[in-house]
Amino acid sequence: MAPCLLDVSNVLFDKTLGFSNIKMKILFTTFALQHPRKVYGLVLLLTLACLAMMPLLTIDTDPENMLREDDPARIFHNQVKQQFIMHDTIVVGAVSATGEGIYNPQSLQALHQLSRGILDIDGVVSRDQMSLDTVDNITQQGPGTIRFEWLMQQAPQTQAQADAIKQAVNRLPMLNNTLVSGDGQAAAVYVPVADKDESYRIAEEVRGLVAGLDSSDQYHITGLPVAEDQFGVEMFIQMGISAPLAGLAIFILMWVFFRSLPLVTGPMIVAMATVIITMGLLIGMGFTVHIMSSMIAIFLMPIAVVDSTHILSEFADRFHPGEDPKAVIIKVMDHLFTPMLYTSVTSALGFLSLMLTPIPPVQIFGAYIAFGIFLAFLLTIIFIPAYISRMSPEALKSLQNAIHRMEDGGRLGRWLPRLGGFATGRRFVVLLVAAGAFAISVAGITRIQINDNPVNWFKADHEIRVADKVLNNHFAGTYDAWLVLESTSADNTSLANEVNQLIAGAEAQGIDLSAYAVIGNLELDVLASRLDDQLFAAGADEAVWLEQMLAVVEQEQQQRRTFLNPAVLQWMEGLQTHLLASDLVGKVNAMPDVVKTVNRELRSGADADFLLPDTANGVAQTLLQYQSSHRPQELWHFVTPDYRDSLIWLQLTSGDNQHMSQVVALVDAYIAEHPLPEGLRYGWAGKAYLNVVWQDAMVSGMADSLLSSFVVVFVMMVVLFRSLKYGVLAMLPLTFTITLIYGLIGWVGKDYDMPIAVLSALTLGLSVDFAIHFLQRYRELRKQGTNDISLAEMFQEPGRAITRNAIVIAVGFTPLLFAPLVPYITVGIFLASIMAASALVTLVLLPALLKFETIGKA
Repeated sequence: MAPCLLDVSNVLFDKTLGFSNIKMKILFTTFALQHPRKVYGLVLLLTLACLAMMPLLTIDTDPENMLREDDPARIFHNQVKQQFIMHDTIVVGAVSATGEGIYNPQSLQALHQLSRGILDIDGVVSRDQMSLDTVDNITQQGPGTIRFEWLMQQAPQTQAQADAIKQAVNRLPMLNNTLVSGDGQAAAVYVPVADKDESYRIAEEVRGLVAGLDSSDQYHITGLPVAEDQFGVEMFIQMGISAPLAGLAIFILMWVFFRSLPLVTGPMIVAMATVIITMGLLIGMGFTVHIMSSMIAIFLMPIAVVDSTHILSEFADRFHPGEDPKAVIIKVMDHLFTPMLYTSVTSALGFLSLMLTPIPPVQIFGAYIAFGIFLAFLLTIIFIPAYISRMSPEALKSLQNAIHRMEDGGRLGRWLPRLGGFATGRRFVVLLVAAGAFAISVAGITRIQINDNPVNWFKADHEIRVADKVLNNHFAGTYDAWLVLESTSADNTSLANEVNQLIAGAEAQGIDLSAYAVIGNLELDVLASRLDDQLFAAGADEAVWLEQMLAVVEQEQQQRRTFLNPAVLQWMEGLQTHLLASDLVGKVNAMPDVVKTVNRELRSGADADFLLPDTANGVAQTLLQYQSSHRPQELWHFVTPDYRDSLIWLQLTSGDNQHMSQVVALVDAYIAEHPLPEGLRYGWAGKAYLNVVWQDAMVSGMADSLLSSFVVVFVMMVVLFRSLKYGVLAMLPLTFTITLIYGLIGWVGKDYDMPIAVLSALTLGLSVDFAIHFLQRYRELRKQGTNDISLAEMFQEPGRAITRNAIVIAVGFTPLLFAPLVPYITVGIFLASIMAASALVTLVLLPALLKFETIGKA
């Protein structure tokens, strides 16, 4: 059999790819036809091996991982979390159902019971939980003394006790509109979690506690950690539903098209094997499944069946009873190998371009989709010939009858010639409409707004989304951003000079203190500690000099305690006032609030004394008093123990990165007009800010990847067709489809988010696929007839094949439309639009332009 196959194949010379392409076709086809059982066994073994890796799946929905581990913004964010002991936080809110407010014994008793129950949940950082029962009330015990007592150590039993709690909260700026809403209708428990990946479990336990409360109030749970973790849980469920549904939808559609089980079974085996092997390798190689990689199966399923269907359809069309099916399949593979190879390469290239983005999950998504496309190509050219070689004569006849039924008529057979007649007969109208649509789409692209928010990944009626809306309507905001003020590196030169002068003076009296001449290399705290220790063992003469040296060091320490300086705190207070006046920030919590609150109670307790002390010693006194509270560790959320760095906690009512970008711009403008105190610099951290960073990186990365892959695909088209003209024509459907789809996004006001961004890769691959098949078949027909006849023939079998493929791919994504998660719905809608647009542009715009060709042969 082998010599026969080689003889037939050697006759078929591919003018485009040359001898290497002949060898490749001979190698794969010969092996498949000679060893079909080995092919079956190899595919089955590989599929089962990769299937066995599936239980190792790990879900990752943390937007922080959208940035590389060495990204400066991510590193700084994690440094800030450690430096100021900040935690990812779940927000649990209780909203009065009657409208009478939260300050009543029943509501506060339920809140007290809930908070105590949450403290016992494993994974909750109990010492930092913020609720009415875990924070202090700060009052004046007497002139110059302060009293710290638990605000709600016991749940109130009377309305008078509830009113007393209300009065206390209203006097404490750190609590007002944070623990209790400004309108008094809602109260919150801030639940810090040790591991954000445990957020969903903790939230579920909180829901269980809420179910056991005797309360008529409405309880809501939100916060980015629980939103991200819950999305991961629901995404896992969605993966298990959407991929099988996509396969079922494609199977049903292909059955409707062909009514032949053999014709449907082969492509479905290729598709299922492609999906299982690709996902199994991704999981087995240790990659976590992110929101984008969770869609790999949905993307590959419809793409993988197209080439298989092409081969089976052409085989059935060429095969006649009595012929050797193996010889026929060789001819079919010779005819289809090159276009299938090029369409696979261009599709894969579109996704490989995502490797140019600086977003790791998007890179993984692009790499594995590209791998899956190549895998589908290899499985198709090996498995399908083996599959055909094993078909019985009855099955071959059934296959042939199915194709003939399809080609004899049907709706596609009726309206496609009409579409072709319109495209060529009204070509000037087509080109005018296309130019107008292109111009309108370009205008729409300029309206696109870059925005994303993990909470908006849920539908509007999802409990997370409802909680987010309700609680942010009542409170200052459940989204956090951290503005960090840092002292720049200190210069020890002046201090070293003073110390060296004292060393020289001591030396003149015969006292050796040269060990302290290395001050430039020592931390002040270390030096002060050494001097203090040495004083205990020093003689009277030496002690005089050591005391002078210690005084110099302590004075320098005091000067370097930047955030004990009233002028610095006044600058921070001015920034707080400016931010609150902007309506962009719900609340700003910072050092000045702590200092002013304690200072008021140290003085008179009256609102007139709610201001900053005039001296650094006065500031230090307030902070020393605050450290006598039940929660002294809270101070270190806002300032470091050496008082050189400080954190300003901004509460935002929206997690949209557009909102955060406006806040960043507002702070930049303020600092430009009111410069930072000398020796300070600032930086941003917090999840809301990280969202902005990775969104900006994604947009710039997507632009680079799209442009570079566009150029590469264009060069490939020129090489494939050996013609600059046909290379340009092949790129037109791609160009128009991308422009039309993204123009539509701009005009309808859909935010440019992560799923929308990666759709450009799919558009790049699939749109040019249709053009390749169209132009190649057209050129073949032109060699046999006139332009008009060739164009008319294109709307017979070639047009039907392109249309069927577009429908199959679009239908493969329809299960996404019924998903409970917005990104999946978005992908489903826009991919269907991409398929419709690219197929329509191919079947209308290309014929309109080709109608202008001269009568000669192409």
